[in-house]
Amino acid sequence: MTHSGTALPVTLDRESSAPLAVQLADALRESASSGHLRGGDRLPSTRALAERLGVSRTVTSAAYEQLHAEGWIAGRHGSGTYVTTSPPSDRPIHRTVPGEQREPDGILDLTPGTPWAAGLDRAAWRRAWRAAADAPPLSRAHRAGLPDYRAAIAEHLLRHRGLAVGTDFVLATGGTTAAVVELAGAVFTAGDLVAVEEPGYQRAVQALRSAGVQVVGVPVDDEGLRPDAVPAGARAVYCSPAHQYPMGSRMSAARRVDLVERARRGNMLVIEDDYDGELRFDVAPLPLLAALAPDVVVHLGTTSKILTPTLGAGWIVAPPGVTSAVLAYRDRTGTRPSPAGQRVLIELARHGDLGRHLRKLRRELSERRMLLVAALRAADVPVLGDEAGAHLVVPFASAEVERERLRAAERRGIQLDGLARHFTGTPTAFGAAIGYAGCSREALRDALGSLVELLR
Repeated sequence: MTHSGTALPVTLDRESSAPLAVQLADALRESASSGHLRGGDRLPSTRALAERLGVSRTVTSAAYEQLHAEGWIAGRHGSGTYVTTSPPSDRPIHRTVPGEQREPDGILDLTPGTPWAAGLDRAAWRRAWRAAADAPPLSRAHRAGLPDYRAAIAEHLLRHRGLAVGTDFVLATGGTTAAVVELAGAVFTAGDLVAVEEPGYQRAVQALRSAGVQVVGVPVDDEGLRPDAVPAGARAVYCSPAHQYPMGSRMSAARRVDLVERARRGNMLVIEDDYDGELRFDVAPLPLLAALAPDVVVHLGTTSKILTPTLGAGWIVAPPGVTSAVLAYRDRTGTRPSPAGQRVLIELARHGDLGRHLRKLRRELSERRMLLVAALRAADVPVLGDEAGAHLVVPFASAEVERERLRAAERRGIQLDGLARHFTGTPTAFGAAIGYAGCSREALRDALGSLVELLR
């Protein structure tokens, strides 16, 4: 196929599990990367290309939008779409990062919770660390966190989570688990009852139990945690409403309202773990619990999933009483969040690199999610929790099936996560949680055939 003298070697495989738009974007990207398409070459219009390939215009438009977002092509008003003269230097889709695809033991790790660290712009990353190192050494740690970091987080929450909050309400933390440890020591006393999602985040459960807190599980379903099942007398309830870990459900708007109303009536705190909160696909945003009820909600966030655990940086947004209790706890124990990662985040935010990475992250994970979901559903494999986040769930009928499938996957060099281990009590749901952020896209695509065969 040619256009204006430029041959476009595009072949679309309609039998492939990869969506046609992804195939088209990959083919054009590879042509530009290899030099077959050169800077300044004009591309066909989306309508003309769709006619030549025999596909809908939606396919070609989606491919062009992806390449435009990545910087491979650009539109000139009134004259068409052209290959850029300066293509992006960072091509995470086609670059193999040492150690990214395979762990030392040869296992492809598809368990949830691993970020797309390979997608970080290395130049921006180095620049942020150099700028952070230029700051003078601190003579005394900031117990609440660096002021510029707290301001950067407040701006991040406003731009990307729709939460308007003053800097004074933001505390720096070492991450989500570190924040739960501090809350357990600062706010709760031994014997307090705290409700947690069942299944749920077991590190938070263990952090609470280590402080002598009594933990009770509350069931979740396809609308998230059930507020009506929270026991009377609970001091707090811990939940992940944006993308429930590990089941993947999103807490419905009605349940969010119900939960905060119950919290107010019962003098109960709601700990909102904003796990995967920046990532959603094909669904409208739902209000943060912290936006609905800032007087009773403690909002937790972290850079570990959107950037990298290297920074060891997170945040708490809480009512004044909780903030004061956490600061008093830090004074008693001498604990302070490390300022090094805070300084790097400040620089990434200051130069716009944080926002650019989040946009790139959403695009990349959206395409990976499409690859995975299309392959599974084409084989009639049920899928849960794919509306948001960086993992989805394939349900199984029993614990025996879960154990057998996980063992079979490991024999093929693929590590998946089972649901059973995430229960505080007796497991009542079984399945495989599949993460798609930590490996390369090529590794994920290569594993699709084995995954479908294992999970069919």
